[in-house]
Amino acid sequence: MDRVDCIVIGAGVVGLALARHLALKGREVVLLEAEDRIGTGISSRNSEVIHAGIYYPAGSLKARLCLAGNRALYAYCEARSVGHRRCGKLIVATDAAQTGALRQLRSRAETNGVGDLQWLEAAAARHLEPNIHCTAALLSPSTGIVDSHGLMRALRMDAEAAGAAVVLKSPVLGGRRLPGGLEVKVGGGDPMTLLAGRVFNCAGLGALALARAFEGIRLDNLPPLPRRFAKGNYYGLSGAAPFSRLVYPVPSQGGLGVHLTLDLGGQARFGPDVEWVDREDYTVDPRRADAFYAEVRKYWPGLPEGSLHPDYAGIRPKLHGPGEPAPDFLIQREDAHGVPGLVNLFGIESPGLTACLALAEEAAR
Repeated sequence: MDRVDCIVIGAGVVGLALARHLALKGREVVLLEAEDRIGTGISSRNSEVIHAGIYYPAGSLKARLCLAGNRALYAYCEARSVGHRRCGKLIVATDAAQTGALRQLRSRAETNGVGDLQWLEAAAARHLEPNIHCTAALLSPSTGIVDSHGLMRALRMDAEAAGAAVVLKSPVLGGRRLPGGLEVKVGGGDPMTLLAGRVFNCAGLGALALARAFEGIRLDNLPPLPRRFAKGNYYGLSGAAPFSRLVYPVPSQGGLGVHLTLDLGGQARFGPDVEWVDREDYTVDPRRADAFYAEVRKYWPGLPEGSLHPDYAGIRPKLHGPGEPAPDFLIQREDAHGVPGLVNLFGIESPGLTACLALAEEAAR
Protein backbone atom coordinates (compact mmCIF):
# COMPACT_ATOMS: atom_id res chain seq x y z
CA MET A 1 0.00 0.00 0.00
CA ASP A 2 1.44 3.37 -1.03
CA ARG A 3 1.83 5.96 1.72
CA VAL A 4 1.22 9.68 1.18
CA ASP A 5 1.21 12.64 3.55
CA CYS A 6 -2.07 14.30 2.44
CA ILE A 7 -4.98 13.31 0.22
CA VAL A 8 -7.40 15.94 -1.06
CA ILE A 9 -10.64 14.60 -2.51
CA GLY A 10 -12.31 16.74 -5.17
CA ALA A 11 -10.64 18.92 -7.81
CA GLY A 12 -13.01 21.85 -7.65
CA VAL A 13 -11.72 25.32 -6.89
CA VAL A 14 -11.47 24.68 -3.12
CA GLY A 15 -9.79 21.27 -3.49
CA LEU A 16 -7.31 22.72 -5.98
CA ALA A 17 -6.57 25.70 -3.72
CA LEU A 18 -6.06 23.35 -0.77
CA ALA A 19 -3.77 21.01 -2.72
CA ARG A 20 -1.74 24.03 -3.82
CA HIS A 21 -1.54 25.40 -0.28
CA LEU A 22 -0.40 22.09 1.21
CA ALA A 23 2.14 21.45 -1.53
CA LEU A 24 3.63 24.93 -1.15
CA LYS A 25 4.03 24.15 2.57
CA GLY A 26 6.16 21.15 1.65
CA ARG A 27 3.52 18.46 2.08
CA GLU A 28 3.31 15.42 -0.19
CA VAL A 29 -0.15 15.75 -1.76
CA VAL A 30 -2.34 13.55 -3.94
CA LEU A 31 -5.49 15.21 -5.29
CA LEU A 32 -8.13 12.65 -6.31
CA GLU A 33 -10.91 13.62 -8.73
CA ALA A 34 -13.73 11.28 -9.78
CA GLU A 35 -14.31 12.94 -13.18
CA ASP A 36 -12.00 13.08 -16.18
CA ARG A 37 -11.43 16.84 -15.80
CA ILE A 38 -10.98 19.30 -12.98
CA GLY A 39 -13.80 21.61 -11.93
CA THR A 40 -16.76 19.95 -13.63
CA GLY A 41 -19.21 20.49 -10.74
CA ILE A 42 -20.11 23.48 -8.58
CA SER A 43 -16.95 25.38 -9.49
CA SER A 44 -17.95 25.70 -13.15
CA ARG A 45 -21.67 26.29 -12.57
CA ASN A 46 -21.93 29.59 -10.72
CA SER A 47 -21.98 33.35 -11.30
CA GLU A 48 -18.15 33.70 -11.28
CA VAL A 49 -18.51 36.69 -8.95
CA ILE A 50 -15.80 37.87 -6.57
CA HIS A 51 -17.90 38.84 -3.56
CA ALA A 52 -17.02 41.62 -1.12
CA GLY A 53 -18.36 40.04 2.10
CA ILE A 54 -21.60 42.00 2.39
CA TYR A 55 -24.30 39.44 3.12
CA TYR A 56 -23.07 37.08 5.82
CA PRO A 57 -23.71 37.07 9.59
CA ALA A 58 -21.10 38.87 11.65
CA GLY A 59 -18.43 36.54 13.00
CA SER A 60 -19.29 33.72 10.62
CA LEU A 61 -16.73 31.80 8.58
CA LYS A 62 -18.50 33.04 5.46
CA ALA A 63 -17.99 36.66 6.49
CA ARG A 64 -14.39 36.28 7.62
CA LEU A 65 -13.18 34.04 4.80
CA CYS A 66 -15.00 36.01 2.09
CA LEU A 67 -13.30 39.23 3.17
CA ALA A 68 -9.87 37.58 3.36
CA GLY A 69 -10.51 35.61 0.19
CA ASN A 70 -11.51 38.72 -1.77
CA ARG A 71 -8.16 40.36 -1.13
CA ALA A 72 -6.20 37.15 -1.70
CA LEU A 73 -8.03 36.29 -4.91
CA TYR A 74 -7.49 39.68 -6.55
CA ALA A 75 -3.79 39.51 -5.66
CA TYR A 76 -3.51 35.95 -6.98
CA CYS A 77 -5.28 36.76 -10.25
CA GLU A 78 -2.97 39.73 -10.80
CA ALA A 79 0.14 37.67 -10.05
CA ARG A 80 -0.90 34.69 -12.21
CA SER A 81 -2.58 36.63 -15.05
CA VAL A 82 -5.95 34.98 -14.40
CA GLY A 83 -8.79 36.78 -16.20
CA HIS A 84 -10.77 38.99 -13.85
CA ARG A 85 -12.25 42.47 -13.60
CA ARG A 86 -13.04 44.64 -10.58
CA CYS A 87 -16.22 45.94 -12.22
CA GLY A 88 -18.19 46.80 -9.08
CA LYS A 89 -21.78 46.04 -8.19
CA LEU A 90 -24.99 47.91 -7.44
CA ILE A 91 -27.41 46.44 -4.90
CA VAL A 92 -30.70 48.14 -5.57
CA ALA A 93 -33.87 48.81 -3.62
CA THR A 94 -37.00 49.36 -5.67
CA ASP A 95 -39.46 50.50 -2.98
CA ALA A 96 -39.48 52.07 0.49
CA ALA A 97 -39.46 48.75 2.36
CA GLN A 98 -36.42 47.58 0.43
CA THR A 99 -34.66 50.86 1.11
CA GLY A 100 -34.86 50.08 4.83
CA ALA A 101 -33.53 46.57 4.20
CA LEU A 102 -30.69 48.07 2.16
CA ARG A 103 -29.65 50.23 5.12
CA GLN A 104 -29.57 47.13 7.32
CA LEU A 105 -27.45 45.37 4.72
CA ARG A 106 -24.98 48.26 4.71
CA SER A 107 -24.73 48.07 8.50
CA ARG A 108 -24.07 44.32 8.37
CA ALA A 109 -21.39 44.77 5.71
CA GLU A 110 -19.62 47.45 7.76
CA THR A 111 -19.70 45.16 10.80
CA ASN A 112 -18.03 42.49 8.65
CA GLY A 113 -15.24 44.90 7.74
CA VAL A 114 -16.42 45.94 4.28
CA GLY A 115 -15.40 49.58 4.37
CA ASP A 116 -15.81 50.77 0.79
CA LEU A 117 -19.60 50.66 0.25
CA GLN A 118 -21.17 53.87 -1.05
CA TRP A 119 -24.81 54.83 -0.48
CA LEU A 120 -26.44 56.22 -3.63
CA GLU A 121 -29.77 57.94 -3.96
CA ALA A 122 -31.76 57.11 -7.09
CA ALA A 123 -30.40 59.97 -9.18
CA ALA A 124 -26.78 59.11 -8.34
CA ALA A 125 -27.39 55.46 -9.23
CA ARG A 126 -28.91 56.49 -12.58
CA HIS A 127 -25.89 58.70 -13.23
CA LEU A 128 -23.71 55.58 -13.04
CA GLU A 129 -26.15 53.26 -14.78
CA PRO A 130 -28.79 55.16 -16.81
CA ASN A 131 -30.96 52.06 -17.35
CA ILE A 132 -31.41 51.31 -13.66
CA HIS A 133 -34.69 51.77 -11.77
CA CYS A 134 -34.36 52.07 -7.99
CA THR A 135 -35.19 54.16 -4.95
CA ALA A 136 -31.64 53.78 -3.58
CA ALA A 137 -28.58 51.64 -4.15
CA LEU A 138 -25.35 50.45 -2.56
CA LEU A 139 -22.25 50.59 -4.71
CA SER A 140 -19.69 47.88 -3.92
CA PRO A 141 -16.42 48.79 -5.69
CA SER A 142 -14.61 45.62 -4.53
CA THR A 143 -17.05 43.22 -6.17
CA GLY A 144 -15.83 41.75 -9.44
CA ILE A 145 -15.83 38.78 -11.79
CA VAL A 146 -13.30 36.05 -12.47
CA ASP A 147 -12.67 33.37 -15.08
CA SER A 148 -13.29 30.37 -12.82
CA HIS A 149 -11.82 27.92 -15.34
CA GLY A 150 -8.67 30.00 -15.74
CA LEU A 151 -8.41 30.23 -11.96
CA MET A 152 -8.63 26.46 -11.57
CA ARG A 153 -6.05 25.89 -14.27
CA ALA A 154 -3.63 28.24 -12.50
CA LEU A 155 -4.23 26.56 -9.12
CA ARG A 156 -3.59 23.15 -10.65
CA MET A 157 -0.38 24.33 -12.32
CA ASP A 158 0.85 25.79 -9.03
CA ALA A 159 -0.01 22.62 -7.11
CA GLU A 160 1.73 20.37 -9.60
CA ALA A 161 4.76 22.65 -9.82
CA ALA A 162 5.07 22.34 -6.03
CA GLY A 163 4.96 18.53 -6.27
CA ALA A 164 1.28 17.65 -5.89
CA ALA A 165 -0.12 14.81 -8.01
CA VAL A 166 -3.55 15.38 -9.61
CA VAL A 167 -5.15 12.03 -10.39
CA LEU A 168 -8.33 12.10 -12.51
CA LYS A 169 -10.99 9.39 -12.98
CA SER A 170 -10.29 8.24 -9.42
CA PRO A 171 -13.48 8.18 -7.33
CA VAL A 172 -12.96 7.59 -3.62
CA LEU A 173 -15.07 4.68 -2.40
CA GLY A 174 -14.45 4.97 1.33
CA GLY A 175 -11.85 4.59 4.01
CA ARG A 176 -10.98 3.43 7.49
CA ARG A 177 -8.53 4.24 10.24
CA LEU A 178 -5.49 1.98 10.54
CA PRO A 179 -2.61 2.26 13.04
CA GLY A 180 -0.43 4.00 10.42
CA GLY A 181 -2.98 6.45 9.05
CA LEU A 182 -6.17 6.60 7.01
CA GLU A 183 -6.68 3.90 4.41
CA VAL A 184 -8.44 5.30 1.36
CA LYS A 185 -9.92 3.03 -1.29
CA VAL A 186 -9.96 4.47 -4.80
CA GLY A 187 -11.98 3.08 -7.70
CA GLY A 188 -11.99 3.83 -11.41
CA GLY A 189 -10.07 2.14 -14.19
CA ASP A 190 -6.97 1.67 -12.01
CA PRO A 191 -8.24 0.84 -8.47
CA MET A 192 -5.79 1.42 -5.66
CA THR A 193 -5.50 1.77 -1.91
CA LEU A 194 -3.56 4.61 -0.32
CA LEU A 195 -2.52 5.27 3.26
CA ALA A 196 -2.57 8.94 4.24
CA GLY A 197 -1.71 10.93 7.31
CA ARG A 198 -4.45 13.45 6.55
CA VAL A 199 -7.47 13.35 4.24
CA PHE A 200 -9.43 16.44 3.19
CA ASN A 201 -12.95 15.80 1.89
CA CYS A 202 -13.68 18.59 -0.62
CA ALA A 203 -16.17 16.58 -2.67
CA GLY A 204 -18.81 19.31 -2.99
CA LEU A 205 -22.27 17.85 -3.54
CA GLY A 206 -20.87 14.41 -2.71
CA ALA A 207 -19.07 15.41 0.49
CA LEU A 208 -21.79 14.25 2.90
CA ALA A 209 -22.22 10.85 1.25
CA LEU A 210 -18.46 10.39 1.08
CA ALA A 211 -18.00 11.16 4.79
CA ARG A 212 -20.49 8.41 5.59
CA ALA A 213 -18.32 5.95 3.66
CA PHE A 214 -15.50 6.25 6.25
CA GLU A 215 -15.71 3.51 8.86
CA GLY A 216 -16.16 4.71 12.42
CA ILE A 217 -17.55 8.11 11.58
CA ARG A 218 -20.12 9.44 14.05
CA LEU A 219 -23.22 9.70 11.92
CA ASP A 220 -25.12 11.57 14.64
CA ASN A 221 -22.67 14.48 14.27
CA LEU A 222 -22.88 14.69 10.47
CA PRO A 223 -25.37 16.98 8.79
CA PRO A 224 -28.24 14.98 7.29
CA LEU A 225 -28.11 14.06 3.63
CA PRO A 226 -30.15 16.60 1.63
CA ARG A 227 -33.68 15.54 0.80
CA ARG A 228 -33.82 18.06 -2.03
CA PHE A 229 -31.29 19.97 -4.13
CA ALA A 230 -31.20 23.77 -4.51
CA LYS A 231 -30.88 24.27 -8.24
CA GLY A 232 -30.13 27.66 -9.74
CA ASN A 233 -31.04 28.46 -13.35
CA TYR A 234 -29.31 31.09 -15.48
CA TYR A 235 -30.60 32.82 -18.61
CA GLY A 236 -28.45 34.68 -21.11
CA LEU A 237 -29.40 38.04 -22.59
CA SER A 238 -29.54 38.47 -26.35
CA GLY A 239 -27.92 41.70 -27.46
CA ALA A 240 -25.68 44.18 -25.68
CA ALA A 241 -25.47 44.32 -21.89
CA PRO A 242 -27.42 47.29 -20.49
CA PHE A 243 -25.09 47.83 -17.52
CA SER A 244 -21.33 48.09 -16.98
CA ARG A 245 -21.59 46.83 -13.39
CA LEU A 246 -23.26 43.86 -11.79
CA VAL A 247 -26.78 44.56 -10.52
CA TYR A 248 -28.28 42.72 -7.55
CA PRO A 249 -31.68 43.18 -5.91
CA VAL A 250 -32.02 43.29 -2.14
CA PRO A 251 -31.54 39.65 -1.01
CA SER A 252 -34.63 37.48 -0.86
CA GLN A 253 -35.35 34.35 1.16
CA GLY A 254 -33.20 31.46 -0.05
CA GLY A 255 -30.70 33.44 -2.10
CA LEU A 256 -29.40 36.74 -3.38
CA GLY A 257 -32.23 37.19 -5.87
CA VAL A 258 -32.23 37.13 -9.66
CA HIS A 259 -29.26 39.33 -10.42
CA LEU A 260 -27.45 40.52 -13.51
CA THR A 261 -23.87 39.40 -13.92
CA LEU A 262 -21.37 39.93 -16.71
CA ASP A 263 -18.74 37.66 -18.16
CA LEU A 264 -15.28 38.88 -19.14
CA GLY A 265 -16.49 39.25 -22.73
CA GLY A 266 -19.15 41.72 -21.61
CA GLN A 267 -22.16 39.44 -22.13
CA ALA A 268 -24.95 39.67 -19.55
CA ARG A 269 -26.82 36.83 -17.90
CA PHE A 270 -29.46 36.67 -15.19
CA GLY A 271 -29.77 34.27 -12.32
CA PRO A 272 -29.76 32.20 -10.36
CA ASP A 273 -33.22 31.51 -9.06
CA VAL A 274 -33.86 28.83 -6.42
CA GLU A 275 -35.60 25.70 -7.68
CA TRP A 276 -35.81 22.82 -5.19
CA VAL A 277 -35.47 19.55 -7.10
CA ASP A 278 -35.34 15.88 -6.12
CA ARG A 279 -32.23 14.93 -8.12
CA GLU A 280 -29.25 16.43 -9.88
CA ASP A 281 -30.62 17.95 -13.06
CA TYR A 282 -28.84 20.65 -15.03
CA THR A 283 -31.38 21.27 -17.78
CA VAL A 284 -32.83 24.79 -17.94
CA ASP A 285 -36.55 24.96 -18.62
CA PRO A 286 -37.31 27.85 -21.01
CA ARG A 287 -40.67 28.34 -19.28
CA ARG A 288 -39.01 29.47 -16.05
CA ALA A 289 -37.88 32.60 -17.88
CA ASP A 290 -41.39 34.04 -17.41
CA ALA A 291 -40.65 34.63 -13.71
CA PHE A 292 -37.25 36.10 -14.58
CA TYR A 293 -38.82 38.84 -16.73
CA ALA A 294 -40.97 39.95 -13.81
CA GLU A 295 -38.07 40.01 -11.33
CA VAL A 296 -35.57 41.72 -13.63
CA ARG A 297 -38.03 44.41 -14.72
CA LYS A 298 -38.25 45.58 -11.11
CA TYR A 299 -34.79 47.11 -11.58
CA TRP A 300 -34.53 47.14 -15.39
CA PRO A 301 -37.97 47.99 -16.81
CA GLY A 302 -36.50 48.07 -20.33
CA LEU A 303 -35.82 44.33 -20.54
CA PRO A 304 -37.14 43.40 -24.01
CA GLU A 305 -39.67 40.62 -24.34
CA GLY A 306 -38.15 37.45 -25.75
CA SER A 307 -34.56 38.47 -25.06
CA LEU A 308 -33.77 35.79 -22.45
CA HIS A 309 -32.58 32.33 -23.45
CA PRO A 310 -31.65 29.28 -21.32
CA ASP A 311 -27.94 29.30 -20.50
CA TYR A 312 -26.89 26.85 -17.76
CA ALA A 313 -27.77 25.64 -14.26
CA GLY A 314 -25.91 24.82 -11.07
CA ILE A 315 -26.74 23.12 -7.79
CA ARG A 316 -25.71 24.60 -4.45
CA PRO A 317 -24.33 22.22 -1.79
CA LYS A 318 -26.76 23.46 0.84
CA LEU A 319 -27.01 21.97 4.33
CA HIS A 320 -30.58 23.19 4.80
CA GLY A 321 -33.91 22.83 3.09
CA PRO A 322 -36.61 25.22 1.87
CA GLY A 323 -37.56 27.86 4.41
CA GLU A 324 -34.75 26.96 6.83
CA PRO A 325 -32.05 29.46 7.85
CA ALA A 326 -28.78 29.17 5.95
CA PRO A 327 -25.96 27.70 8.05
CA ASP A 328 -22.32 28.69 7.94
CA PHE A 329 -19.51 26.90 6.13
CA LEU A 330 -18.71 23.74 8.10
CA ILE A 331 -15.10 22.59 8.38
CA GLN A 332 -15.47 19.47 10.48
CA ARG A 333 -12.47 17.90 12.17
CA GLU A 334 -11.90 14.64 14.01
CA ASP A 335 -13.03 15.93 17.41
CA ALA A 336 -16.52 16.31 15.91
CA HIS A 337 -16.85 13.18 13.77
CA GLY A 338 -14.44 10.72 15.42
CA VAL A 339 -12.16 9.69 12.53
CA PRO A 340 -8.60 10.87 13.23
CA GLY A 341 -6.95 12.51 10.24
CA LEU A 342 -10.16 13.29 8.33
CA VAL A 343 -11.25 16.88 7.62
CA ASN A 344 -14.67 17.38 6.00
CA LEU A 345 -15.69 20.55 4.18
CA PHE A 346 -19.49 20.77 4.08
CA GLY A 347 -21.87 23.36 2.68
CA ILE A 348 -19.24 25.26 0.67
CA GLU A 349 -21.68 27.28 -1.42
CA SER A 350 -21.37 30.99 -2.19
CA PRO A 351 -19.01 32.70 -1.37
CA GLY A 352 -16.86 29.58 -1.75
CA LEU A 353 -15.30 30.67 -5.05
CA THR A 354 -14.28 34.05 -3.60
CA ALA A 355 -13.05 32.45 -0.38
CA CYS A 356 -11.17 29.51 -1.96
CA LEU A 357 -7.67 30.63 -0.99
CA ALA A 358 -8.74 31.58 2.54
CA LEU A 359 -10.73 28.33 2.87
CA ALA A 360 -7.61 26.38 1.92
CA GLU A 361 -5.60 28.06 4.64
CA GLU A 362 -8.37 27.57 7.20
CA ALA A 363 -8.82 23.87 6.42
CA ALA A 364 -5.08 23.20 6.52
CA ARG A 365 -4.54 25.07 9.77
